[in-house]
Amino acid sequence: MIWTHNAAIRILLGMASNGFPLFLAGAVAAALAWPGLTGAQATSAHTVAGNMSIVSDYRFRGISQTFVQPAIQCGIDYSHASGFYLGNWNSNVSGVSFVDGAIEMDIYGGFRKGFGEATLDVGLLQYYYPNARAEGAKYDTLEGYAGVSWRWLTVKYSHTFSDWFGVQAGATGSAGSGYIDLSASYEIAPKLMLAGHIGQQKVKNFSNLDYTDYKIGLTYDLNGWGLGAAYIDTDAGVFYTGATAASGKSIDLGKSTVVLSVSKLF
Repeated sequence: MIWTHNAAIRILLGMASNGFPLFLAGAVAAALAWPGLTGAQATSAHTVAGNMSIVSDYRFRGISQTFVQPAIQCGIDYSHASGFYLGNWNSNVSGVSFVDGAIEMDIYGGFRKGFGEATLDVGLLQYYYPNARAEGAKYDTLEGYAGVSWRWLTVKYSHTFSDWFGVQAGATGSAGSGYIDLSASYEIAPKLMLAGHIGQQKVKNFSNLDYTDYKIGLTYDLNGWGLGAAYIDTDAGVFYTGATAASGKSIDLGKSTVVLSVSKLF
């Protein structure tokens, strides 16, 4: 996210997990085995999986959260055979974007259910930034989401129940902001995935913050390690810029870039 100040408007720009981290959709973990009553091994209804990645720039919905610097990210997920799941995901963020902050912690939970070739996914996601705030406004944001996947296509809508990452101006808040996301992922060769994405952010009562982001990339599975490269671009405006106090140099946080990544599931 980035924090800019224009008149009385507090603006928190950008943000975490690939929204709800996209790698979760493709995560495969071995189910835990527990002894049955007869002493035979039975497949558990419970699954726990972890993930870790290093990225050249942490982009959330196309906007850099690390001031165009690298990030180390990790998370853990629990799921039940019924479809219920809980998880946590974390990343370093820029103190320029998040005043007095250094880390983003995401906590989420929901329900995922398959219907033939389609999958429905609904849940809640809390973005939390310890100690980070600007002029008394916290960046913490609660979002609800609902998505449907069919084969290699996914459409998802996210809706804020709190102010959108601290954006407010006097008594005017930004609760009720929404983000629509259309994504596709297809295996074009063994272990090589091609992914594309287009998303549109709408900030309630602050239309000058609305923008569209785009992404296309490749991921290759190298003996259990995910190697990725993605081109990312947005049409975000002047509000999505920031400058360090030391240099004063302005950086466009939504400018086009190529993000490189290395990830591991365990």
